[in-house]
Amino acid sequence: MQLVYLIIGLSLIEFFAFGGLVGRARVKTGVKAPAVSGDEEFERYYRSHYNTMEQLVVFIPAMLLFGNYVSANWAAGLGAVFIIGRVLYLVGYVADPPKRTIGFMLSWLPCLILLFGGTGALAWQLFTH
Repeated sequence: MQLVYLIIGLSLIEFFAFGGLVGRARVKTGVKAPAVSGDEEFERYYRSHYNTMEQLVVFIPAMLLFGNYVSANWAAGLGAVFIIGRVLYLVGYVADPPKRTIGFMLSWLPCLILLFGGTGALAWQLFTH
């Protein structure tokens, strides 16, 4: 499970870094707090950061479920794909929003596998033992 915890930690560091990029974009574009709109570049960074937070709500518990009930190594591998997907999502979204699709899929699919795989394995264990 140590690899699972490492990947979770790295995903949180990534989220923290994305927040820094939002702050930098806020300064660069002159969007004053508490506004979250007014400049398209800022909004792309902001949405990328916010979408990552939305994904983390599913990702972290799903990683723990999958790691505990299926395979910690597979969970860590899927988690690494998630982290890469989030970077590609941000880079694509900031460049041109339709270019975020690959990054989205590389983070959404691991979440789906982790969530349903982990929950399914837990349910199987509960109802067959």
